[in-house]
Amino acid sequence: MALILEQLLNGLQLGVTLFLLAAGLTLVFGIMGVINLAHGSLYMIGAYAGAIVAAKTGSFALAFLGGLAAAGIAGMLIELLVLRKLYARDHLDQVLATFALILTINQSVVILFGRRPLFVDIPPLLNGSVSLGLFNYPVYRLAIIVVGLVVAVALALFITRTRIGMLVRAGATHRDMVRALGVDIRMLYTVIFGLGALLAGLAGVMAGPLLAVQVGMGEQILILTFVVVVIGGLGSVRGAFFGALLVGMVDTSMRAFLPGLFRQLMSGPEADALGAGLASMGVYLLMALVLLIRPKGLFPANA
Repeated sequence: MALILEQLLNGLQLGVTLFLLAAGLTLVFGIMGVINLAHGSLYMIGAYAGAIVAAKTGSFALAFLGGLAAAGIAGMLIELLVLRKLYARDHLDQVLATFALILTINQSVVILFGRRPLFVDIPPLLNGSVSLGLFNYPVYRLAIIVVGLVVAVALALFITRTRIGMLVRAGATHRDMVRALGVDIRMLYTVIFGLGALLAGLAGVMAGPLLAVQVGMGEQILILTFVVVVIGGLGSVRGAFFGALLVGMVDTSMRAFLPGLFRQLMSGPEADALGAGLASMGVYLLMALVLLIRPKGLFPANA
């Protein structure tokens, strides 16, 4: 029971991290109609900025702010200099342009900081573990869960209770009508893209103390993020939230329990190989199942 609860918390922690990435990605595609493959690069920029500021100052609070600022500014510059010229273009052009951004940003990071991974210490205030009855759990992972849930609530209130949120919801389903009403679409797009970049940077900063900060880390998590967006429904923040939690739970649980389950049926090496292989396929099988039942995802924006 302790192992099950621990893995559920690990899945929740992965889920809220995926939500921070998927929320920005689904807003950008649902409202702006842009396929942004470079979204993972903004996650990497946030992680690198946080790691560098932490190394220079020794303050995780400054690293937190630095990572958010770097990712937000980078996102708005990408929107202004590259994506603004691609709104009327085919999705293939957007894919090629944003893929070129991935290569450019990765090589720029290599030139500036080298290929050696950077490591960030967990802040002393959040170091150690806390007893949850049956087991101890790292305080920092709990902090990530709390921050992710708070951001999810704040984003939901922003989308449903503010004027900009109203425009965001309208733009997801009636983009031409919003433009016809005199709304500055270019400014709205910049704000949306900057918000998505900020959320990606937040995920990167929080992941820094848990993972090695290295070139290409954004592409590794971007695939899971696209799975979340497809499962949740394009343009739907609510779908991104529930899809991220579902993917996080399924991925973590299968990786934790499948090898042990197969060890009951066959020898160790074969069981581990088969369990790991099926676990890596799990979220994609889940995506296929969801699309068979609900082709537009669990919570499509226009539902």
